Amino acid sequence: MNRIKQLFQEKKNILSIYYTAGYPNTGDTLQIAEALEKSGADMLEIGFPYSDPVADGPVIQASSKQSLDQGMTLKLLFEQLRDLRKHVTIPVLLMGYVNPVLQFGVENFCEACAEVGVDGCIVPDLPMVEYEEFYQECFEKHNLSNVFLITPQTATERIHKIDGLTNGFIYLLSSSATTGKNLEVGDTTEAYFSRIKGLNLKNPTMIGFGISDKQTFDKACSYANGAIIGTAFVKAIADGNLEESVSNFMKKFKA
Repeated sequence: MNRIKQLFQEKKNILSIYYTAGYPNTGDTLQIAEALEKSGADMLEIGFPYSDPVADGPVIQASSKQSLDQGMTLKLLFEQLRDLRKHVTIPVLLMGYVNPVLQFGVENFCEACAEVGVDGCIVPDLPMVEYEEFYQECFEKHNLSNVFLITPQTATERIHKIDGLTNGFIYLLSSSATTGKNLEVGDTTEAYFSRIKGLNLKNPTMIGFGISDKQTFDKACSYANGAIIGTAFVKAIADGNLEESVSNFMKKFKA
């Protein structure tokens, strides 16, 4: 069974952490993954950087630029992840924009993911119709979950379509803004989360964008199966000892 499906069957209030591959230093990718699992993360999303990260806020944009400037590529990332499964047992996804995937070759990308033990991908700008027509077969052949995103503006019909194409979890954006904004659950956001919960989707959901501390994490978990933290974690590892930075950050959520 895919590690993602197994996780959602066994656990509630899942904590997934996003970080940028090759940041703060090119060789840190696997070390951070190990430290996160050791500190209690349930799932990892490793971002492969791109030169035009339009949906990302300034913190993740800066981390992507630094990573690219230091020489990070998809080819190098897969080399770094070659021994991933010797050290990490929790589900791992790759997240990034479609352009680098197309340049790498979708078949090559899926094959490389399977070879290193990646469980799924989040490619926000990959159109659903293109995935269904051209790439779904390839993803499924390599046992990769493709994670779709839903925003407060997503129509119910499209949500059901996404649910039908999903074999992992659905990513609920807390807002249509860029990453890094704080989660504010006002009446509109609450109605959105409640609407999704009321649809009784067959797939689990994770809330992302704006989760930065225990309070916002717990709030998100009251509406979904868990939450994704990115910007706050990327900020936390910018300076200092990696092991210590990861451990101190994770303690906030495991108290």
